[in-house]
This record gives sequence, structure tokens and C-alpha cells, in this order.
Amino acid sequence: MSEKTIVQAINDALDYKLQTDENVLMYGEDIGPNGGVFRVTDGLQAKHGVDRVFDTPLAESGILGMSVGLASEGFRPVPEIQFLGFILEAMSPVTAQFSRMRYRMAGSRSMPITVRAPYGGGVHTPELHSDSLEGILAQIPGIRIVIPSNPYDAKGLLISSIESNDPVIFLEHLKLYRSIKQEVPEEAYRVPLDKAAITREGTDVTVIGYGLMIGEALKAANELEKENISVEVLDLRTIAPVDMETIIESVKKTGRVVVAQEAQRQSGVTGQLMSEIGERAFMYLEAPISRVTAPDSVYPFGAAESEWLPDHQDIIAKVKEVYDF
Repeated sequence: MSEKTIVQAINDALDYKLQTDENVLMYGEDIGPNGGVFRVTDGLQAKHGVDRVFDTPLAESGILGMSVGLASEGFRPVPEIQFLGFILEAMSPVTAQFSRMRYRMAGSRSMPITVRAPYGGGVHTPELHSDSLEGILAQIPGIRIVIPSNPYDAKGLLISSIESNDPVIFLEHLKLYRSIKQEVPEEAYRVPLDKAAITREGTDVTVIGYGLMIGEALKAANELEKENISVEVLDLRTIAPVDMETIIESVKKTGRVVVAQEAQRQSGVTGQLMSEIGERAFMYLEAPISRVTAPDSVYPFGAAESEWLPDHQDIIAKVKEVYDF
């Protein structure tokens, strides 16, 4: 076991699946000799060959359209969309093919496709590169949306995603790629899909999030502990479908909830979470559910993103609000 970044953990997972399953194919823009924009696939083409890891034209609709045909013929495609914002060019394969093929074919075909894409802010990217579009994708029945917040989960969740017979959109936060390290086993392991994780136990307030917001929630919890406020941090890991059982158990324990996302208030998944908690656990709540989000505006240019993005201070303020209600 050694300390690894999320980039290294994902590379390990991809390498393992290429070694152990001849039907796994990886392709995308510049993922071959260059190893991708962020070097996530570095060395994989040299090790496994151009027939298993290869570059494609700059055509997202072609990348994901081809995935449908490959999956129909028994392959396990792992295409990369260079930035999540570019998936809008390929929504037809996602909404009209991936998500409904098994139903359309009466169970005779599956779509074991794992689409990898970086997303998220805090690294001063150009326009359309940092948008959090997971809320759009989470509204499509028949697709899993998986978002790791740490290296250990990144490796285990990606292996589970590639081995799943369901289509998965696997989202990797740009700022998390190399900003944190964690002990990661060298051998293969699986982290279950559709299962949230309690990353910090608490008794007073539950903070629910995913991706970058988990680190911010943990910072907030550490600060609030000094004021004798005990915060439980719940990492969704899979945002569609959501593990409501784990969420409800946490709500029953704390009675207060803050949901946090990087996406705009009208976007993301926090609105749906608030609705589900309100329907299923209203009688356990001691205060209204509150949320931390970005404002309802387009993603700003890099010079302004630090003011626009939610952070641990925003979470602290909301936790105190529900705690003092």
C-alpha cells in the first residue's frame, strides 16, 4: 500500500481492467501517447497497445455514439470526455441509447459503458471546462452517476463501474486530481456502487455532499468541533441513484441537515435530496433543511471563481443556522 493521488488511483484501476478483461477498450481525445490532458491515462497505450487505448477525433458525439455499438457487441467501452462541459455535444447517445437500450431490447442487450470526465472549479480553467453538469445527467433514468471524493474511493468505484453491466458516468473533480493523497492498496478492490459513506461521525448536524464538497465539509466539521458542534459528514459517492437508506439513518440520528454542492442552486442534486428527505424523514427533523451551493449564474471567469464557489465557511454558516434554529 502506498500514498496516491486520485490521478494515480484512477490510472491503477484502468490498468487493472485492461490487464484482466480483454473486452475493455479506452479511447478519447489525446488519451493515447499524451496520456490525456491531465495524464490520467499516462503509459496505458504503451503498455496495452493502440488497439486497446487509442485517440479519437475531436467529436464527442462520435466517441459516445461508437460506445453504443461496441457495448452491443460485447465490449466494455471506457470512453473519456475531455471535460464534462463537452458532453452536451453527445447527449443523444446518453439520453436516447445508453439509458434505455436494455428496456428497448427486452433485456437481451446491456450497455456496460463507463464514461469518464473531469469537471469542477477552483483551477482557473477556460469557459465550459469547469461546469458542474451532474444534475442534468442525474435526471436521466437508467444511468449511474458516480463521483469519488478521495483516491481510495476513486480506484474502487472505477473498477466497480467498469465491471457493472449498467452505463455509468464517472466524474472526476479537477481540483481533487492532485491536491490530496491517501493510502491506496496496490491490489484490486471494489467500492460498492449506490452506497453512501459516513466519512465522519457526528451527532448534531448531518452535512451531505459529494466530490470537492466532502473535503470542505470535513474542514467545516473540524472548525465547528471547537465550538462543541458535532457534524456528521455523509459522502454520497453515487448521486444517481442515491442511497436514501443511509441518509435517513443519519437524519434520524442528528435531526438537522445541510446539503452541499458546487453546482448552482437550481442545478445539481441538492434540491432533489431536500425533497426526498422532507417526504421520508420530516418527523425526525428539528430544523428546516438548508443548503450550500453556488449562485444561480453562469460559471464565472477564473479571476472571480474564488468568490463564486462555495467553501467550508459557507458550510459553517449554514450548520450554525440549523443548529441554532
